[in-house]
Amino acid sequence: MESPRDTAVFNVAFQALPAVFCEQSPDCALILGSGWGDALAPEKLLARIPYADIPGLGSSTVAGHAGELLLCMLEGRRVAAFCGRHHWYEGYGWTPVVLPVELIRRIGCRTLLITNAAGGIRRTLRPGSVLSLADHINLTGLSPLTGPTVPGWGARFPDQTAVYTPRLRDRLQNAAHVIGLDLTEGVYAFSPGPAYETPAEIRALAALGADVVGMSTVPEAMVACAAGIAVAAVSCITNMAAGTGGCALSHADVIAEMQRVQPQLASLIRGFVRCCP
Repeated sequence: MESPRDTAVFNVAFQALPAVFCEQSPDCALILGSGWGDALAPEKLLARIPYADIPGLGSSTVAGHAGELLLCMLEGRRVAAFCGRHHWYEGYGWTPVVLPVELIRRIGCRTLLITNAAGGIRRTLRPGSVLSLADHINLTGLSPLTGPTVPGWGARFPDQTAVYTPRLRDRLQNAAHVIGLDLTEGVYAFSPGPAYETPAEIRALAALGADVVGMSTVPEAMVACAAGIAVAAVSCITNMAAGTGGCALSHADVIAEMQRVQPQLASLIRGFVRCCP
């Protein structure tokens, strides 16, 4: 049975944020996945707080996740950036997974960009390809919305027709065009992890219409959408999924590929943030 999120922790976590987070609502929030935090180059740092100092969040346990929340200026915009994330497979329940989204909601931010590293399923994708999420597949039976209704998260049965906001997807495409990045769109399949998928599972996901697969993003996007936050999400393909690339899969290779493509990822983030109203 899945472990529900501890909503009592949300108030305590919010109270732990430095006062500067509530002085003015950020123009944009970022949840930066494996290796993406290194692509953030703020012009001015307004506040920094380690995850370990935020009750309910705790230190990151996965390589490539710095585990700190920044409030900064980027491209002239006020940005709250969660550098690193928690995953369901870490075994701490939904609280640390969705807490960043609840904090984003409480500080009044209405725009969220979620990033991740993913395995490529679609044959035209290669390591280094970047994909904007148009939709997702969650057949895990896991949902962060399980449990008592949370005030501020909207209807008990939220519509999931457009989890990834079309106008933000257009914003991503425009930012990619400016820097000459080929940004495709596709469907992300959520896997609970921590093991990579089997070749048979990848064939099944491909038949269902998945283009990439990963172990994050979908829970955060589901909660943000339910809470009325506009969401965009980007995957950097760091490896081909099991049975499609002929190579053994490793997290070390994921981080290495993220470091290789870091400059273009940084440019994409800046371009997206620059277009925030």
